[in-house]
Parts: sequence; structure tokens; C-alpha cells
Amino acid sequence: MKSEDTPFEGGPLDGRVLPVLLGPTGHPPKVYRVPVPAADGGPPTLLVYRRVQAGASSRLGLHQGWKYEYDLTGRAGRLRWPWSKPDPAPDPAPDPASDATPYARPDATPDVKPEDTHG
Repeated sequence: MKSEDTPFEGGPLDGRVLPVLLGPTGHPPKVYRVPVPAADGGPPTLLVYRRVQAGASSRLGLHQGWKYEYDLTGRAGRLRWPWSKPDPAPDPAPDPASDATPYARPDATPDVKPEDTHG
């Protein structure tokens, strides 16, 4: 497998240059995840770095490699396909002062006693 020395910026790996395996297109992965084991034996902490362009040439603006920047959110993300469902939005908190139920359909049938219908 082919690898490329890639610089890391921000976070615990700031200033380090690590060899990163390249994919079939010759580019490093868009997201680089580094699991760091916890000292107390708990679940590991996941450091997330995102790939960004390292620079461009001054004359033609040609691409000059990649670097990784630390992602403070720590969300690793997932593949986004056009047919994928969007992330679920959190439900808004209901207003306790409002007793009205929106979109409620009033009952169309009046209260009818069984003895009234067979009379």
C-alpha cells in the first residue's frame, strides 16, 4: 500500500507528520480518526481530523498536497449519499401553557345512545 507523510494541525497531534495510507484514488481519507485509550480503562476517546488542502501554487493555483486539521466537534460523520435520510432534528419542547392540540379534528358524529337508533 502507498502512504504519504501528512502534517496534522491543532489538537493533541499538532505539529506531527504521520504516514497516512492513500486510497485507490491516491488521496488520503477525508476524515482521520485516532482512538486514544482512556487511562482508567474506560471507553477510548476519539480524536477526529478533517482533510483540507495544504496550499496552492501562486501562478496557476495548482493543488500542493493535503493536511489534517483538528475537528473540535469530535463527530466522525458518515457517508452522505443522495438517497440518505437527513439527520433527525430534535423535537421542539411542547408549550405547557397551551392546552389546544394542533391539527385536531372535531368529532363529526354527535353522541347517540343505542336506544335512540332502534326506535
